[in-house]
Amino acid sequence: QVQLVESGGGLVQAGGSLRLSCAASGRTFSRYIVGWFRQAPGKEREFVARINWSGSTYYSDSVKGRFTISRDNAKNAVYLQMNGLKPDDTAVYYCAAKSGLGSTNEVHYDYWGQGTQVTVSS
Repeated sequence: QVQLVESGGGLVQAGGSLRLSCAASGRTFSRYIVGWFRQAPGKEREFVARINWSGSTYYSDSVKGRFTISRDNAKNAVYLQMNGLKPDDTAVYYCAAKSGLGSTNEVHYDYWGQGTQVTVSS
């Protein structure tokens, strides 16, 4: 079992930065792939970024070059550094974990956090 708790959301002006954290329980967390997803009001949840156990990363086109995902396995934590934020980035951000191969599809992720709100004002 893996339990995930996100933090770091908030209100920021366009062009600003936020760093989201995902704290995990479970001794085998380092073996999991961790993804960040987001859901804006009235929209479906979408993939943002993922990182595997070795640190290999993958990003959606909409955030590539602005967001950076990283992990600290010693601290059982994954981070999402978000720079150059835009109003379109406003959403609830979720971290999720899965074993096995990497995926951008939310249905493949087994464990989810409760989400943290990010609001970007124009």
